[in-house]
Amino acid sequence: MTEQIGAPGSTMTRRDFAKATGLGGTAALAGCQTPGNLAEPPQNQQNSAQSNLPTTSPPEVVDLDEKGGKVTMKSMPARHDVHPLDTMGGPIEFPQVWAFQADDGEPSVPGPILRATEGQTLEITLDNTEGGRPHTLHFHGVRKTWENDGVPTTTGITVNPGETHTYEIEANVPGTHVYHCHYQTPRHLEMGMFGFLRIDPVDYEPADREYFLSVREWDSRLHRQMAGQDASYDPRNRHPDVFTVNGKAAPRTLHPEKGSPLIVSEGDDVRIHFMNGGYMSHPLHIHNHRFQLTEKDGGTIPPGARHDMDITNVAPAERHTIEFTADADPGVYLMHCHKVNHVMNGRSYPGGMLTGIVYESVMDSDIFAQLMEYAGYEG
Repeated sequence: MTEQIGAPGSTMTRRDFAKATGLGGTAALAGCQTPGNLAEPPQNQQNSAQSNLPTTSPPEVVDLDEKGGKVTMKSMPARHDVHPLDTMGGPIEFPQVWAFQADDGEPSVPGPILRATEGQTLEITLDNTEGGRPHTLHFHGVRKTWENDGVPTTTGITVNPGETHTYEIEANVPGTHVYHCHYQTPRHLEMGMFGFLRIDPVDYEPADREYFLSVREWDSRLHRQMAGQDASYDPRNRHPDVFTVNGKAAPRTLHPEKGSPLIVSEGDDVRIHFMNGGYMSHPLHIHNHRFQLTEKDGGTIPPGARHDMDITNVAPAERHTIEFTADADPGVYLMHCHKVNHVMNGRSYPGGMLTGIVYESVMDSDIFAQLMEYAGYEG
């Protein structure tokens, strides 16, 4: 797995990050040590029954072209740190999620970003040999044969514990798509079983910076119930209480390794792929930049139908691709849901479904160092 600085997509090395912050090493960031009030939650506050579970990592980009179009996906129980410190309404943790893992990569929520080029035949194997519950894989956007649709009730195919099944998917619809488990969908989506599928057209022209951001609201009662805690989840009576970008809540979203800051330089052409993995619409707003919506659900929007905007409302399972030029006064600018009660951690504002555009030229500023302290950066 490639070490990643910033949101998944474009990469920034640790060396570049240290250089941009004006420090000799990342351990020196934000005064070398995290302030005392940002300490990790005491061990005795954690559920000891969950202590043997792995902890999720940020979603990685899996280049299926490099793998000959083949990947093996597993799902496993894991702990998920949404924002593990006590800043801005934290700590927030899901004691159990069901995380996807691609080949020998790390488990993540949301799952790995599967990326291929138009024309590939993809062989995506769901390995449930060590699993404890049935699963399937369903892919939006691409056209496929009936038996590869991933819906157990209409195809007759369920991948039960102890089994594997390979889905053959043609990469025949360029664009940004989504995959998810379609077994007991309300429960399995709420537990984190979803991710991006990106199909690049054969003539694809990458932007200077390109990022993937998924947003979601969560009802944490299910995660606590599945971890054996005293909680009862009702999918017909959801009460979302956690709001995330790529599985993290602000300020953890701004953490350069654990979160998803959108790092840019002046003049960059920037492309962002949004995906809504939840059940509510989220109007996503970017401060001080005008963008255009260029793709929706794998369909290209004709240039004559585009217009400048600063907010795009992403419905459940929708994918919106936006493009803009990083031409603002260099600084740190928010990207957030404009249902502003979603930009909260409990009763604390700001938090939740928020991250930021960060210009490299201000990464050595006192303001950015303070944000890193809030985010919990320790090098």
